[in-house]
Amino acid sequence: MFLRFLRDRMSWIFFIIFVLGAIDLLLWLDPGIDVAASSILYMNALVIVSLVCFILWRYFKETAYVKELASMDETNGMDWVEALPDAGFKQEEIINDLLIEKGMQFAAQLEEVRKNSMIQGDYTAAWVHEAKAPLTAMKLIIDSNRDMPAASRIEAEWLRIYLLIDQQLYISRLPTLESDYALEEVELKELVSAEIRELMSWCLEKNVEVEMDGLEQSVITDRKWSRFALRQILSNAVKYSPDSGTIAISVRTEESGHTVLMVKDQGQGIAPHDLPRIFDKGFTGSTGRIQNAATGLGLYLAKMVAEKIGIQLNAKSELAKGTTMELAFSMENEFDHIRK
Repeated sequence: MFLRFLRDRMSWIFFIIFVLGAIDLLLWLDPGIDVAASSILYMNALVIVSLVCFILWRYFKETAYVKELASMDETNGMDWVEALPDAGFKQEEIINDLLIEKGMQFAAQLEEVRKNSMIQGDYTAAWVHEAKAPLTAMKLIIDSNRDMPAASRIEAEWLRIYLLIDQQLYISRLPTLESDYALEEVELKELVSAEIRELMSWCLEKNVEVEMDGLEQSVITDRKWSRFALRQILSNAVKYSPDSGTIAISVRTEESGHTVLMVKDQGQGIAPHDLPRIFDKGFTGSTGRIQNAATGLGLYLAKMVAEKIGIQLNAKSELAKGTTMELAFSMENEFDHIRK
């Protein structure tokens, strides 16, 4: 910062040195002025020392405001206004006034965006609820016509539409997730079984078998949101599983005490260069582009929700050997930390 300070005031420094040099030249060339060379040197040294001291004083004086401004703690709302440093110069007072004015303008714009987002979210939620009504009617019609040859195929397509609409409903609720979840003790078998039943028609269409082992353990989590995250993972597993494939769901307990739910499919797997990006929004990967069936939202939403409710979501995969998704649930002694 000191070097920048010097660069900003280099014109003043050069001006003072130029004036000092002009005075020295005048004293040397003017025969009417008789000054000893030692006196001229003494005067030059005195001026240079005084200039250095003045620059140092002005540096600490003029940069105090900037340093205090840069070291302000991050605050919420308008608290940062009270944390603004006191202005020692007119330009600093102008900066403070400008910051406050722009901050208020930004807050007003942010509030407008938030209101519009809430309106859009409410509209989306209302639309989803309206769309679920005919879907429910369609499901009843399908159930009453099981003897039709195409019933299972129609039900599988119905399920895809239902999952997309349900996903959209949860997306509209994501901004208010913090106020819309409750942690409780839930048995993993209950969570997994409920989602398997939802996807049963899709599994039957592809003749995909689901094996569950050791899911009697209980975890501390939010039932609704953890089911949503699990639904995205299981949907991916069914989507990329080969016909007559197997999805293995099991549990392990780590030395740290965390309970890890593992969902392993027999799909094509994920390329090593794609694996670090599978949770990025909109990323479909090589397999998704080949099948033209990926939206790049499922795993992104699962990761986002998992982080918010205290679940660590990771993936392991090898090409041609399938993919394993791991959900590490927080331990009971982390309950209060998650709630914050």
